[in-house]
Amino acid sequence: MRIGVRLAISALVLASILVSVGAVHGLWWRTAEANSRELASTINQQIVAAVEKEIAALDTAARSAHAAIRTLFFQNVLEVREADKREFVFLSQLQSQPALSWVAFGLPDGTFSAAHKLGDEYLEMMEVSQVDGVLKRRIDKYLVVVGDIEFQQRTFEPSSYKVTEQEWFKSAIAADAPQWFDVSNHPNGVHPAIAFAGPIDVYQQRQGVLAVVIEHARLSRFLSELAVGKTGAAFILGPGASTIAVPDPEADELRIQHVSGQPLLEVARLAAGKSNPAPGEPHMREMREVMSGEPYAVTLTPLAFPGWTLATVIPEQEFLGPVQQTTRRLLIGLAVLVVAAGLLSAWLARRIIGGPLVKVAAELRHVERFELDRVRRHPSRLLEIANLSAAIADMANGLAAFGKYLPGDIVRTLTAHGVEARPGGSIRPMTVLFADIAGFTGLSERLGDRIVPLLGKYFDCMSREIHANAGTIDKFIGDAVMAFWGAPAPNPDHALGACRAALACQRALRMAGLTDDNGRPLGVRIGINSGSVLVGNIGSEVRLNYTVIGDAVNVASRLEGVNKQYGTQIIIGEETRRLAGDRIRVRELDRLAVYGRAAGLQIYELLGIAQDGMPQPSWVSLYETGLEAYRARNFAAAMGFFQMVLVAREGDQPSLVMIERCRRFLDAPPQDGWEATTAMETK
Repeated sequence: MRIGVRLAISALVLASILVSVGAVHGLWWRTAEANSRELASTINQQIVAAVEKEIAALDTAARSAHAAIRTLFFQNVLEVREADKREFVFLSQLQSQPALSWVAFGLPDGTFSAAHKLGDEYLEMMEVSQVDGVLKRRIDKYLVVVGDIEFQQRTFEPSSYKVTEQEWFKSAIAADAPQWFDVSNHPNGVHPAIAFAGPIDVYQQRQGVLAVVIEHARLSRFLSELAVGKTGAAFILGPGASTIAVPDPEADELRIQHVSGQPLLEVARLAAGKSNPAPGEPHMREMREVMSGEPYAVTLTPLAFPGWTLATVIPEQEFLGPVQQTTRRLLIGLAVLVVAAGLLSAWLARRIIGGPLVKVAAELRHVERFELDRVRRHPSRLLEIANLSAAIADMANGLAAFGKYLPGDIVRTLTAHGVEARPGGSIRPMTVLFADIAGFTGLSERLGDRIVPLLGKYFDCMSREIHANAGTIDKFIGDAVMAFWGAPAPNPDHALGACRAALACQRALRMAGLTDDNGRPLGVRIGINSGSVLVGNIGSEVRLNYTVIGDAVNVASRLEGVNKQYGTQIIIGEETRRLAGDRIRVRELDRLAVYGRAAGLQIYELLGIAQDGMPQPSWVSLYETGLEAYRARNFAAAMGFFQMVLVAREGDQPSLVMIERCRRFLDAPPQDGWEATTAMETK
């Protein structure tokens, strides 16, 4: 019993349940994902606010300390050269301001004094000055106790630090107001920091530069106190994605921040390196980065300090993980409810509609590729599919009947390469082969209708070898076969392919044992030539023939006939010889002006394929030496060489032809201007 498509489709309604469930699930997922991302954005905003507040507090602390000390200098409460008072004031500022790392003062004569924090437990007071013409640094170390400090030790050591050579000092002493600087070099080494530095004027006389310094390590300690989700982190980056601060609870003036132990830092730097906001873009930029297969949500926010950016990195799994877990539980529950209905509807669709349609589509593919013998009829319970399969099978049978009159290989190749069936063509470098049976006219008269099975076997051998060597059969003309290489599919080795096919055809005919009515092996002559030809659909809108035309085609046809004159089997033109190169074995036969052409061309007898291991026969060089003597008008010497070829290769027909010519020219020498070119008088 057959049913209609509508009834079959109604059986698929159950599958719509799955679609509906999927749509609802997708909507829920997007909503949950949006809520999770909103939560992550809220966390990020809180982090940004905390960092901005901290940086503002650092700025305020630095400015306050600078202003307080500057006022003491300005009011003469603290004199520039009073080391004891200066030391007391500087150390007091460090004790009262936890975020400050240095309070320093530099004089134009190079003297430098500074109070420096050594973590949370120690302070040091240092002074760099000239002692007996040598720069030395005096260091007083103090222990911080509750409400006071205790002197520990004093040391002296050589120093190469010159405050007057520091960029921040040179810029600040020439400025009118204090400003922020990036500072790395200090008397005790390299410590990345920022410094709020400005000039000190007393009685309108510039005395030196006062700097309040905050090392980056203090910012790293602050970042470690921020909770960026469960496993996220916040970083402060400078220009060019350089690292300013990373979360490190142990970082201080004694312990530099540990950058190497920050796996999320590379994610932040990667995002910062890609970010190049245009004017008018949002202040905060949210990005998604993937590193080592893991996705991360990255937010970049410019900070108040010039060139600084706050980068927060949160693994997406952290805020999407709960959503995914809920999704998995929901999917399990839904799968239990709809699996039976889904399997049933899928089975019905595959059994009744899907399977038959796949088979019918496969048959259409066979028709498309012109593989008509592979088309089969497929029964189906669906009336429409059964009728469609029957129509395709009937169409294939009809095309198969016409296919007996068409070169099926060309049709398959053209359809495979999408060549449209309309007049047109293009010029391409190609190789053309012509072949026919020697003495076919007399043979066909003697055999009559018995010639048909012989031709069938002959064409089978020729077609099989041409196809095996990537050739395309153009047409059969009586006993002649025309084939070409290089179209429709491009073939850079078209010349070598044609040569291989010609040798294979001769070999296949010998192995097939085809003979004429006298029991002699069937002789086939082949001509091959290469050159630029017009290839395409030649004809009219009513009837087309995919073929090649041009001078190179005509020459190939003439070369096939030239075999009769020289007693050879395969002759190739000079362009084919050039393209095939050393991959083939040949001997140069002659310089020939074929019928219909004034100019001469070199012609060669194809002997074999060098790549198949065939060596160059020794007699070839004898023949070609004789040919050189012949062209030099030394006919007696030429005859000697050709006779030597006959000794090495008994019955060599081209040598006999050339010996006869030499005899004629010895009897009647050629006129002046003779070019040793043989003209064909017939096609």
